[in-house]
This record gives sequence, structure tokens and C-alpha cells, in this order.
Amino acid sequence: MMIRRVTSNAIFIGERSFTETIALTAETLVEGFASPPVANLEISHFEPLLATEPELILLGTGSRNIFPPRELMFAFARRGVGFEVMATPAAARTFNVLAGEGRRLGAVLYL
Repeated sequence: MMIRRVTSNAIFIGERSFTETIALTAETLVEGFASPPVANLEISHFEPLLATEPELILLGTGSRNIFPPRELMFAFARRGVGFEVMATPAAARTFNVLAGEGRRLGAVLYL
């Protein structure tokens, strides 16, 4: 699964466009991902992605970098899963590179 493009209004994957927060792995789109404000994210929101046993999860926070609660970062560290936060366009580019390398990863991308 490759992200073709990110604009301020949509994320394009294959022939589909998404106008809300999405969660995905290199193989599949996670339907119905709950997308609270970044400041309210908890580890439980990421359970559908964590079930795929990723080595890394990327969080794209929109047009600018917004850090989630510190406890979320600690929760990923306790699970031994990498967690990187960046603006969504950068997260999409990083996702494509790492997916192309065959890495086990997930991403949550906010517009």
C-alpha cells in the first residue's frame, strides 16, 4: 500500500482519496479508526495497528508537527515499538520509503 499524495484536503492511496484521519499498515487500511485530537491520543487508540506487530508506528499530525501526550510515547517504548511523530506529508513519505523496504510498520495520518 503506497500513499500517492497528501494535500490539505485529502490523502490519496491508490485510486482512493480520504478526507479524514486514516490508519494503515503496509498491507491494509484500518477501517473505522477513532481519531480524537492528537492531545487526547492514548495507546488504546492504536490497538488495531499494534495487533499487526509493527516495529514502528508513524503519527502524522497534519500540516505541522504536534506532539501527543508524553505518556503515549512511554507506552510505545514499554511495548518495544518505535513511535515517530511528524507532519503528515513527511509521515507519508517516510511510510512509503519504509514500506518499500519491507518494514513492518503502521501509520496514523491526520489531515
